[in-house]
Amino acid sequence: MERNYQVAAAVFVHPDELHCRTAFHEAGHAAAIHLRNRQKQLPPVFFEIQVKRPHAGESGFFAKVVDGNLIQNLPIAVIESFSSMTGTGQHSCQRAYEADVVNLLVGPLAEAKHVAIRDGEIFNLELMNLEALRHYGGHSDLERAQYYLEYFITSKPHREKKLAELLAQAYRFIDHPRHWACIRSLANFILDSRQEIISCDEAIAIFDACLSAQQHERWSNTPAFSGR
Repeated sequence: MERNYQVAAAVFVHPDELHCRTAFHEAGHAAAIHLRNRQKQLPPVFFEIQVKRPHAGESGFFAKVVDGNLIQNLPIAVIESFSSMTGTGQHSCQRAYEADVVNLLVGPLAEAKHVAIRDGEIFNLELMNLEALRHYGGHSDLERAQYYLEYFITSKPHREKKLAELLAQAYRFIDHPRHWACIRSLANFILDSRQEIISCDEAIAIFDACLSAQQHERWSNTPAFSGR
């Protein structure tokens, strides 16, 4: 999972802002892979974030989430027999590919939300159609999502309907304040750290610390805890 660096429109983006957008994009992928999969009681999967940082006099910055796909962790025989499955087997495989598609869509959505917040603009699902996501580094993510759906859903109208449903799920994920705080925390770590590899355990520790801080803040603000 990585941000597509092709410029879709003739709009100049300052390198520093592009770095920030990239960090939010990849942090969105990572947060969905860990937090949303856990929320949906799906198996944990390994991922890491690879970062290429510019040296003195260079402007290049690159980051991508490597691995983190549930489908890649299913036996190929299970995937190939999906269309003939019934019951629990088909349900498990469907949950896996749908989760992977949502996790792909969260990346460009997170980047789009960062830009909207930065510019003081409205951010809602009506504005974030699939074509709009291509302007937020989402071209390769959408191509991959389409590939997933073409493999599992033969009917084009059904694919389009399913993709719209999964986009709505991805939007609801980043629209949750707790999830957005986790994405922001990891994005800041990607930008501030000098590491070229951010391990799965490090990313999860950042998410856990962020969630714990939010929980502590809620406790502190309750009348019983504060003594009011």
